[in-house]
Amino acid sequence: MMAIAGEIHPIQHAIFADTGEEPGAVYKHLEWLQSLDGPPIIVRSAGKLGEHLVHGTNSTGGRFAAIPAFTSKHDGSPVGRTRRQCSKEYKTEVIERAIRRDVLRLAPRKRIPKDVRIFQYFGISFDERSRASRIWERFHLEKSTYAEPVFPLVERQWTRANCLDYLDDLVPHEVPRSACVFCPFHSDAEWQRIKDSDPAGWARAVEIDEAMRTPGAVVNRDMQQTMYLHRSCQPLTQITFRPRENSKELQLGFGIECEGVCGV
Repeated sequence: MMAIAGEIHPIQHAIFADTGEEPGAVYKHLEWLQSLDGPPIIVRSAGKLGEHLVHGTNSTGGRFAAIPAFTSKHDGSPVGRTRRQCSKEYKTEVIERAIRRDVLRLAPRKRIPKDVRIFQYFGISFDERSRASRIWERFHLEKSTYAEPVFPLVERQWTRANCLDYLDDLVPHEVPRSACVFCPFHSDAEWQRIKDSDPAGWARAVEIDEAMRTPGAVVNRDMQQTMYLHRSCQPLTQITFRPRENSKELQLGFGIECEGVCGV
């Protein structure tokens, strides 16, 4: 919206990495954005994340749970988490492939020309600028020869609250958060919001939560612990969520441990 209004440098392309598991409101918002006179939005996917998870695979065909599910011992005491590959495989790598194939029109394994310079914008807000620092470090360690990260919200010291105020005057509907409906990083406020206002999303989250504990399922084969989506290590259907009232968690619905890539 800022690029369309000329408030930041023009954007040539926008990229949406679709996990196939977003809330319905996100896809409706995407359609609305595509109807505007803005930069083209490239939609690409590594596959439907939930289906890969249920079948005990990931985007590359390897066998492990791609999301950071919580684990517990048989007595119910929390243990830890499974590996987290979802942000990298279903978001970051999808975006990077789109840049190479759709924006630069490069053939597979073709090197990026030395004279090409990419400025990649990230919508990370000022209240999470530490994440911007980690992205900056990754860029300069891995691909500093051709790419430069840009953080327009951090530069303007805009918090998420500032973003919501800005969008309130421009968008004719509530702007939804981009995240899988079964993301383990959901706060209790977000779980409660999904349960109350997104029946299809809640049903999908419960389906994935229960599938991870189905006896004999590929996803939990050889696992010594039991997997859950909620940090309490209880089934979603048995939890009384306790969102903190009058908190940023309740107002904005973002988990405090997520890398922030899904909402970029």
